[in-house]
Amino acid sequence: MSLTSCFCTSWNKEIVRVLEFRHCNLTFIPQEIYDYEESLEELYLDSNNIKELPRSLFHCEFLKKLGISDNELCTIPVAVATLVHLEELDISKNGIVELPDNIKCCKNLSLVEISVNPLGRLPEGFTHLINLTQLYLNDTLLDFLPANFGRLTKLKVLELRENHLQSLPKSICRLTELERLDLGQNDFKELPAVVGTLVNLKELWIDSNRIVQLPQSIGNLEDLIYFDASCNRIEYLPDEMEGLRSVADLHLSRNYLQELPKNIGKLSKLTTLKMDCNQLSSLPYSIGGLASLEELTLKANDLEEIPASIGLLRKLRYLNIDQNMLLSVPAELGSCSNITLLSLCGNYLEVLPDEIG
Repeated sequence: MSLTSCFCTSWNKEIVRVLEFRHCNLTFIPQEIYDYEESLEELYLDSNNIKELPRSLFHCEFLKKLGISDNELCTIPVAVATLVHLEELDISKNGIVELPDNIKCCKNLSLVEISVNPLGRLPEGFTHLINLTQLYLNDTLLDFLPANFGRLTKLKVLELRENHLQSLPKSICRLTELERLDLGQNDFKELPAVVGTLVNLKELWIDSNRIVQLPQSIGNLEDLIYFDASCNRIEYLPDEMEGLRSVADLHLSRNYLQELPKNIGKLSKLTTLKMDCNQLSSLPYSIGGLASLEELTLKANDLEEIPASIGLLRKLRYLNIDQNMLLSVPAELGSCSNITLLSLCGNYLEVLPDEIG
C-alpha cells in the first residue's frame, strides 16, 4: 500500500512509501523523513528554498524517486552513491555547478532531469548510467559531451536544448534506440552526420542554431515524424530528404532557402509544412504530391507564382502566402475546398480567379 504524507501529517512508518513536501517554503529537510527511511520509496521536495542535502538524507537507501527541483542547491553530495535503487532523479532549476563522479553507482537510474543548472560539464562517471532511458540537459551551459557518451545505449529521449554545443561525439551512433533528440538553441554550424545513424528517431529539433546545410545522411531517418530546422542559415535541402517517408511536421521557417528539392512531393505523409521567412522564388510542381498536407505557410518569401499543382492538395486547410510578389494565383486553387483560412496579404494581386468562390 502506498500512502502520501504532507509536512504536518504522521503515518505509521511501516506503510509510508511516499512523502510529498512540494511548495512548503522549506529551508531544510524535514526531520520526519528519517522516521521512514526503511520504507520510503518516493520523496518530493520540489519548489522550496533548500540549500543543501544532509548526509542523513542518503540513509533512505530504498528511494526509487527523488525530486528536488526548483530549490537553491549548488552541489550534490557524493553520498548520492548510496541510493543504489534510485530510478528517477529530478534536480532541475537549481544552481548546481558539478555532479559527483560516483553518481555512476546509481546504476538503476532510468530518468534524470538536470535542466536549468550552471553545470558546464558531465563527469565521466555519468556515462556508466547505462540504464538511462530519458535524459534532460537543457540550459546547463554544456560545451561538449563526454567522448564515450554513446555508452548510454538505452536512451530514448535526449534533450540538450539551449547549450553551447558545436559538435557531438562519434559514439552517439550507438544510441540506436533514441526516439527524441533536441539540439535546439546551440552553436552548431552543421548538423553532425552521425545524427543520420539514429534510425529510430521520431522527433528531431535543430532549430535556432547556425546550420548552413543538412547532411545527406538525414535521408536515413525513415521513421522521423517531427523535424524542426527553423531559425538557421540553411540554403538548400539535399535530395535525400525524400527518405523522410514518415515525416508529418516539417518546420523550415527563417532560413535562407532559395528553392526546394524537385522531389519534395514524395513526402506523402506531410501534414504541416512551414517555410515562412526564406528566399523562395518558386515552388516545384511536385508540391502537388503532398496529398496529406493540411497546413502550408509561405509567408515572407519572393514567390512570383504558385504552381497549378497546388490544386491537388485536397486536404489543405490553412494556406498563408502573405508578403510575397504574387501577381496572380492559379484557378486550380479553387479545388482546395477544405481551406478554412486563405491569406494573401502584401502581394501584387489585382484580381482573384472565379474558382476561388
